[in-house]
Amino acid sequence: MSAAEPEYSTRRLVAFLAMVFGMFMAILDIQIVSASLSEIQAGLSASPEEVAWVQTSYLVAEVVMIPLSGFLSRAFSTRIMFTLSCAGFTLMSLLCATATSIEQMIVYRALQGFVGGGMIPTVFASAYTIFPRSKMPMVAPLIGLVATLAPTIGPTAGGYLTDLFSWHWLFLINVLPGICVTSASWLLVDFDKPDLKLLENFDWAGLAAMALFLGALEYLLEEGPTKNWFDEEAIVWAAVGSSLGCVAFFWRAFTAKNPIVDLTCFRDRNFWTGSLASFVMGIGLYGLTYLYPVYLARVRGDSALQIGATMFVTGLCQFIAAPIVGRLMTRFDPRILIVCGFAGFSYGAWLATFITKDWAFGELLIPQIFRGFSLMLCMVPINNLALGTMPPARMKNASGLFNVTRNLGGAVGLAMINTMINKRLDLHLQRMHETVRWGRFRAEETLANLTGAFASHGSDAARAATKQLALIVRRDATVLAMSDVFLFVAVLSLSVIAVAPLMRRPAGPRPSGGH
Repeated sequence: MSAAEPEYSTRRLVAFLAMVFGMFMAILDIQIVSASLSEIQAGLSASPEEVAWVQTSYLVAEVVMIPLSGFLSRAFSTRIMFTLSCAGFTLMSLLCATATSIEQMIVYRALQGFVGGGMIPTVFASAYTIFPRSKMPMVAPLIGLVATLAPTIGPTAGGYLTDLFSWHWLFLINVLPGICVTSASWLLVDFDKPDLKLLENFDWAGLAAMALFLGALEYLLEEGPTKNWFDEEAIVWAAVGSSLGCVAFFWRAFTAKNPIVDLTCFRDRNFWTGSLASFVMGIGLYGLTYLYPVYLARVRGDSALQIGATMFVTGLCQFIAAPIVGRLMTRFDPRILIVCGFAGFSYGAWLATFITKDWAFGELLIPQIFRGFSLMLCMVPINNLALGTMPPARMKNASGLFNVTRNLGGAVGLAMINTMINKRLDLHLQRMHETVRWGRFRAEETLANLTGAFASHGSDAARAATKQLALIVRRDATVLAMSDVFLFVAVLSLSVIAVAPLMRRPAGPRPSGGH
């Protein structure tokens, strides 16, 4: 560790803060449309299947760009890479807001995800190369906060914007900040120089294989649960394409003269264990960000504004936790913080296994507090251990790989959660049908009470009561299925603690006190 530490300057700090804001926009836009798809569907006269691609196209394109960004950043420099990414993201945001057909929207969203995906790993790589280690307690919590806060508040922000204005503002909100960040990046970023010689042996075959592998995999995970997996021909073809792309990608990664992605980073123990922990954290981060609003909407019938108010707790806790975790990083072994983080996240998910149809803001408060604080306790030390020990020359490539593991974890988590909800819902419905059949006193009593309540319907009272009883049974079965999913997330989060002892504490002088 005899290499001189990077110099610290106000110019670099301002440039980095601008880049962090750009990353925030890119991550926020992953989830910002999720609460407003019905409004976009109506505005563009699209079918439910078509409007789902507004989300899917962004994710598929982004997951391809994230690992590619390391190569492009080395070839063209951080300044050019980030400036073009942010400028492209801003332009595509404007085009999304002006789209007049679902086909236009899908194309613009895919391009928005592709160019925006280049900002995320570039910020991570810059954080660990342009700042001295003494500044990490300030910088690391900042990028950890953005990476976890943006997807958490995405649906909430989207719901508020759509309710207060229109769905067009989901994208227009990016334009002015995007122009500012693009300008600041071009004028202030001077972290490195381009290496255009890397383009002489550009691995086009490797790029095509990686795009097929990751793009088809993302589509498979996004669409599989809603299309009953391999019952749908498109899902089968996606699985075949992803498998072939995977084989070709790994073959090119180990045989190409200048591979598109350098997988030798995974030889580093801290990197592969950190990536594994990041993958599991992605499952919890994106999975529960999806699950809570689904419960509040389907079971409680809450509006987007009510859901936003409930979900705000997690974001607030993350905001409060960021400086605290930065301070803790200077005093405790980061592996201890990782253990505490995953244990706290697991406990918060376990508390939610007791969920009932009556749970509202008050009952969800404690689980969400644990989720918010624990996410920060996980994210910051995982970043530090996985990337903070990586040599600067390999940082850009490693950052792309590290970030794609979190996104893939989110995709896998959402696929598993949706599949589990469907399967467990069917199981609980079967069991509950046994309790509401004819001859069961409680069932007949409930049906009689409902029939009396619907007496004003006349001859349709019995039918309306039967329908209402079926809805009650389905609602209770849905709550039980969600309880099972919370238990799954709790067990999975607890199990990842086993990788913490395998991590090595970063070398270098041990910090003391508050600085």
